[in-house]
Amino acid sequence: MYHDVTRNHASEPPRVEPTESATADQRKERVLHTRIPAVLEMELKRFAENLKVPVSNVVRTILEDALSVADRATGRVEAELQAAARKATEQRESLRTKLKPRAVIEDVFGYQPLVLAHAGRCASCGETLPRGAQAWMGLRDTPGPRIFVCSACAPRPEVDVAHE
Repeated sequence: MYHDVTRNHASEPPRVEPTESATADQRKERVLHTRIPAVLEMELKRFAENLKVPVSNVVRTILEDALSVADRATGRVEAELQAAARKATEQRESLRTKLKPRAVIEDVFGYQPLVLAHAGRCASCGETLPRGAQAWMGLRDTPGPRIFVCSACAPRPEVDVAHE
């Protein structure tokens, strides 16, 4: 059995002619050669024989269906990924609005005076606290970095006039 096969070599660009024969050539079916395992060949032949159609029709139909399914699946997966990305963005924005940034010193329940052994920075005003400076360490129940405040930012004891 001989087939009329059109071959385009890499060195020869495909010829495109705006004639009726060019459109007819584009509609012509092509022969595709491929290697398959012997077991698959037997299964395809048995399947084609049961359907009473040529093996080439079975293979063509299977390939067309596989490409169609892959196309639909790709589109569906892409749509699902876009929906998930939209939902994640919406949830992130919702969380950002619900969780306003809290100042670091809001968790502090008290301050302990101390002399700094190393330079630091005031958590309230950002002033540099040199080594040996008087500072107050913030005490809190929540985990996190140490909090130091300078003398200007440390809370002042309220004077109770009734006890004086």
